[in-house]
Amino acid sequence: MTGPLVRAAVRRSLGRTRHVTPVLPSAATGVVAEVYRELERDFGVLAPPIAVLSPAPHLLAASWSLLRETLVVDGAVDRPVKEAVAAAVSASNSCPYCVEVHGSALRGLGSGAAATAIVAGRSGEVGDPRLRAVVKWAGAGGPGAGAPPPPEPFPVGHRAELVGVAVTFQFLNRLVNVFLEESPTPAGVPAGVRGGVRSLLARHLGAAAGRGVGPGASERGGEREEPPPDLGWAAAHPGIGGAAARIARAADRAAGGSGLSERARSRVLDAVAVWEDVGRGPGRDWVEDLCAGLAAPDRAAARLALLTAFRSYQVDDRVVADFRGHHLGDAALVDLVGWSAFTAARRVGRWMAGGG
Repeated sequence: MTGPLVRAAVRRSLGRTRHVTPVLPSAATGVVAEVYRELERDFGVLAPPIAVLSPAPHLLAASWSLLRETLVVDGAVDRPVKEAVAAAVSASNSCPYCVEVHGSALRGLGSGAAATAIVAGRSGEVGDPRLRAVVKWAGAGGPGAGAPPPPEPFPVGHRAELVGVAVTFQFLNRLVNVFLEESPTPAGVPAGVRGGVRSLLARHLGAAAGRGVGPGASERGGEREEPPPDLGWAAAHPGIGGAAARIARAADRAAGGSGLSERARSRVLDAVAVWEDVGRGPGRDWVEDLCAGLAAPDRAAARLALLTAFRSYQVDDRVVADFRGHHLGDAALVDLVGWSAFTAARRVGRWMAGGG
C-alpha cells in the first residue's frame, strides 16, 4: 500500500513547482510519457527534479538517462554509497530538497546513521571510514580559488559511477533550487506528521533502490556516442559514457533554444571556465559586473544563467520575471536553466576527475 500512496503524492507535488508548469502524467505523450513510465518503474516515483524539464523533452530524456545510468543502474558501486554521494553533493550545494530525498533513500537502504550524519552536515561522524572518505570527497564543492581536487578514495574502476553521480547531482541540485520548494513534503503538513511522511518516503525509495535495474533502457535507440573530452571520466563505462554524450548534446541544443546569444553565452562559459571565486558572498554585484555591456534581453538571460551556475539558491521571482519579459514560454526557461546547470556540473566533474 505504501507504493501507490507515495507515487500519488509525488505526482500531486508537480503542482507545487515554481516558474514552470510541468507536463502532467495524464497529458504526457511521446518521449515525455516514456520517461515518466520509466521513472516510476526504475526510480520508484515520478521524480520532480526530472519532471520539471518536461517542457523541453530532449533535455528531459537526456537528464533521466544520466540519472538512471549513474545512480539507479546496478554497477560496481553499491547503491547506498551512491545515495550517500548524492546527499553529500546536495548538502554542498545548499539543496535541502535533494538532501532530504536522498537521505531518505539512504535510510530506506538501512544506512540510517550515515544518513543522519550527512543530512545534519556532520559527515565526519559517518561511522564507516571508507564511506566517510567518499562522502568527504563528494562534498568538496568545486574548483574555487584554484583548489586542487581531493584525492579519489576509491578504485579507478569506480570512477565513472561515482564522478557520474556527483555530476548528476551538481546538475539536478541547481534545477531543484530554481524550480522546486525546499522540501518534497508540503509546507502545510503539521510538524508532527512530517516524520511519518519521511518514513514512508524512506521505505518506498529504499525498496525501489533495492530492486535490480539493468543498463540501457533509457537510450531510446541509436548508436552509442562517445562523450566529449571534458566528460572523459565517463568514457570507460558504456552506459554512463553514452548518457554523458547524450546530455552534452541535449545541453548544446538547449543553449540554442534558450534565447541566449553567442555573446551572452560566451560570458557564462568564460566565467565557468575560470570559476575561481565567482559568486562568492551574499551579494550579486559580481553578476552585474559580468553582464555589463549586454543588451537588456541578453543581460536578463546571462544573469539567470550565471546565478544558476554559481548560486542557484539566489534565483528569485524577479530574476525569472526579467528573463520572461524578453524570452517567452516554459521551454526557453527550462532550456536556459538546464544548459547553465549542466555547464556548471560538467566543469565541477572535470575538476573532480583531476582535469583542472
